[in-house]
Amino acid sequence: MKGAVLAVGTELLLGDVINSNAAWLGAQLAAAGVEVVASAAVGDDLHRLVAAIGQHLIEADVLLLSGGLGPTVDDLTRDAVALACRAPLERQAALEAGLRAKFAAYGMTMPAEVLRQADVPRGAEVLDNPVGTAPGLWLPLGDKVVVALPGPPHELRAVAAPLWPRLAARSGTVVTTRQVLLSGVGESTVAERVEAAVTLPDGVSLSYLAGGGVVRVRFTTSGPPQVLEPLLAAVDAVLGDHVWGHDQDTLDGVVHDLLGTAGQTVAVAESLTGGLLGAALSQRSGSSVTFRGSLVVYATDLKEELAGVPAALLEAQGAVSAETAAALAAGARDRLGADWGLGVTGVAGPNVQEGKPVGTVHVAVAGPAGGQVRSLQLPGDRDRVRSLTVTSALDLLRRHLQA
Repeated sequence: MKGAVLAVGTELLLGDVINSNAAWLGAQLAAAGVEVVASAAVGDDLHRLVAAIGQHLIEADVLLLSGGLGPTVDDLTRDAVALACRAPLERQAALEAGLRAKFAAYGMTMPAEVLRQADVPRGAEVLDNPVGTAPGLWLPLGDKVVVALPGPPHELRAVAAPLWPRLAARSGTVVTTRQVLLSGVGESTVAERVEAAVTLPDGVSLSYLAGGGVVRVRFTTSGPPQVLEPLLAAVDAVLGDHVWGHDQDTLDGVVHDLLGTAGQTVAVAESLTGGLLGAALSQRSGSSVTFRGSLVVYATDLKEELAGVPAALLEAQGAVSAETAAALAAGARDRLGADWGLGVTGVAGPNVQEGKPVGTVHVAVAGPAGGQVRSLQLPGDRDRVRSLTVTSALDLLRRHLQA
């Protein structure tokens, strides 16, 4: 069974909103055994939207639309579906009553335009929206189906939740995807080593995805899931300590699990990341058990005052140096009372600092048995340098915890 995703909204074309729904919907379709053959975005133009629906339905057996189901004049998805599928809109009394009841419960006067959300293409099934007012739609067209979902991601995911088993049953195929997660090695090197060590069985595909300092080696099959286990084991073996997790693991989660098992804690003193490293270590629920806190010492004088970096060291080596990173890690460990300390300093850009080019970064770890500094030259713009620094620091700590 083939599928397509069509995101609706001029804001997507202008870059005002990132189209995260398309990636998520594509992944869910693939997991339900639907081959995704197209993913596109179209603006708030009725004629273009009608044409796009018709074009995608030539090849796709299931078309998922996201966005354009609200009450305003630029919400055109239900009108376009009605025209493209020759299914006139009909007002549903039960939906109208439900909308009136929701606004009454909020103590709000309901604008008349809201009732547009009670208009449903003839023959469509209404998909309940438990977290919003715009319902989804499931419209069968012979052996094809058009599904319209709200645009806000939390609403889209809530409305779509019951769809995946239904589409999996319709496709008759269950797709299994497993992945190995790595850091500290480039995508091309990973591919070279994996392909020298792994022979793919029939019906198994291999792909790579790199971003944020993490490389994902992904195996997919519609056959027996157990056929993937030896492939994961082979990747683990050939890439060694670069591997830190599988499937849905996160690097910060792996670090917290290792700290928890050891009964230990970590603290951070960070400069160029400005709090991002502390944010990564505090995003997991219950992280206070293993994360003591972060000193955001962006200004040079605060590196001395808060993190205890000696003034003489800062004078001699500068704020961006391996020695300063090591002192930051030791200072975080000492001043925040942790078993482990992480220190990061560098030049995120866009300007050169202390004569050092953009992307110069030093990450350091200090622990019960000593420490280590990793000096890096990271690529990309300011945001990418900062993001890669966080990954590098977490990965450095992970390696020491696993040593």
